[in-house]
Amino acid sequence: MERSLSMELVRVTEAAALESARWMGRGVKDEADDAATTAMRSVFDTIPMQGTVVIGEGEMDEAPMLYIGENLGTGDGPGVDVAVDPLEGTEIVAQGTWNALTVIAIADKGTLLHAPDMYMEKIAVGPEAVGMIDINASVYDNLKAVATAKNKNIEDVVATVLDRPRHAKLIEEIRSSGARIKLIPAGDVAAAINTAFEDTGVDILLGSGGAPEGVIAAAALKCLGGEIQGKLLPSNDEEIERCERMGIIDLNKVFYMDDFCSGDDAIFAATGVTDGELLKGVQFKGSKATTQSLVMRAKSGTVRFVDGEHSLQKKPNLVIK
Repeated sequence: MERSLSMELVRVTEAAALESARWMGRGVKDEADDAATTAMRSVFDTIPMQGTVVIGEGEMDEAPMLYIGENLGTGDGPGVDVAVDPLEGTEIVAQGTWNALTVIAIADKGTLLHAPDMYMEKIAVGPEAVGMIDINASVYDNLKAVATAKNKNIEDVVATVLDRPRHAKLIEEIRSSGARIKLIPAGDVAAAINTAFEDTGVDILLGSGGAPEGVIAAAALKCLGGEIQGKLLPSNDEEIERCERMGIIDLNKVFYMDDFCSGDDAIFAATGVTDGELLKGVQFKGSKATTQSLVMRAKSGTVRFVDGEHSLQKKPNLVIK
């Protein structure tokens, strides 16, 4: 892939963040998501690549833009798989809380998992604990392994878990182990990424969330040298059939990093919409707006934080009529 695509992707996530941030705290998540999706699609049209959406807003009959199978880019340049979540944390933006992001991952064509839209059990860690976790092991054993890898007491380990009723038993097991928990309302892509940055205070992600988000998180962690493992959790016959169409007969199959992202290269970009542990959200300052983005590439191991200042006078569409 062309390394110049890294900054092109930042332009995409910045545009989506600027548009969706106008809806922060207004209680309407669909409008925020639509704004981010429209902005992303518009900028994608200017990027020199031959992209195909493998993780997107849904199937063609469910999503007017950024649907699975949609072609993106000018049609010139490298062929790439595109995994996109125009607004990770629609409810977060609607309520004006923490850690909403606009995110994109790309990789060489044919290397990203076409994950079905269903739940997936996940475990993710940063570089220090790579090779130490096992999704089939007990919660205690994984927490103890992370504590050992990071030279901590288990009581100092912080696990991030989506705050959902389905995680009641998991939460109790984490608490019984002595570890601490950060419950989050949404946004497990951000939570997975946070495990790779010491300053976030997060050591491990546990629990179930969307399988498509698992692919995006895997691309990010591949750039950061982290690790993610997952197991699909089909909940009905239709979802079981979707797994079978993917060639997954053993529903206990564990997906490892190379299953999520099989190539040696990936580029990930994210821009904060609301403030989080890792990225600041969009700030509107009179005639200007500021953004903070993260962009990284697996092949080079480069991680960049990009601060942007945008003239609202030259981007009049940012004003909601």
